[in-house]
Amino acid sequence: MIHFVGAGSGAADLITVRGSRLLGEADVIIYAGSLVNPELLKLKKEGCAVYDSAKMTLEEVVAVMKDAESKGLVTVRLHTGDPCIYGAIREQMDLLDEAGITYDYCPGVSAFCGAASALNMEYTLPGISQTVIITRMAGRTPVPEQEEIAKLASHGSTMVIFLSTGMLESLSERLMAGGYREDTPAAIVYKATWPEERSYICTVGTLAQCAKENNVTKTALIIVGDTVAQAGYNRSELYHPAFTTEFRQATETRESDNY
Repeated sequence: MIHFVGAGSGAADLITVRGSRLLGEADVIIYAGSLVNPELLKLKKEGCAVYDSAKMTLEEVVAVMKDAESKGLVTVRLHTGDPCIYGAIREQMDLLDEAGITYDYCPGVSAFCGAASALNMEYTLPGISQTVIITRMAGRTPVPEQEEIAKLASHGSTMVIFLSTGMLESLSERLMAGGYREDTPAAIVYKATWPEERSYICTVGTLAQCAKENNVTKTALIIVGDTVAQAGYNRSELYHPAFTTEFRQATETRESDNY
């Protein structure tokens, strides 16, 4: 059996209970060594074989899985964050399907959740934004034409941008070309939830300057939108005393509910 497991956003104790159990049961662990916190390997049992996929190709990773499966061993493929986001798991699963090998998938805490926790931030503030766009700049790996940054920026929603820290000048240009103001709030979160986590509030126009001043060159998420300011939003309807729900009746008349 192959278990794809999300390691979480960085802190070792942010792996799920299920993921932790699967790591402890594994005979073979293939982990993303350049991204996953090595502290998680302390959960492995004695005699467990460990492979660092940062030094392997897709074919080499799947060969290890097939070899383990032929011996009746349990394999954990440990990905950073939640592997459904930029995890390249589908191509592995397709090859396992072709080989008739069974697998399952244990979700993890994504870095975009970890970044929000670093800022004590809510992405979906009533009256400001109810949509989160998770995306990346085109680099060595392209993105579909319809998902070019400026086109996505035209929605004016909250954006969480992965894998783009080395292209911040271009990112700012494309964000503003799409409609964000130069002074739109933005944030840079370096290594969210890791011990060395750092976060910085800036604007769309000062992203590159902020990163340079704080020596952030990689392993960071960029958050863009008016929600970064965490102000000027409307009170939630669900908990408003003037709002009737299935579980309670309104008890007050409505007054100003802006924060």
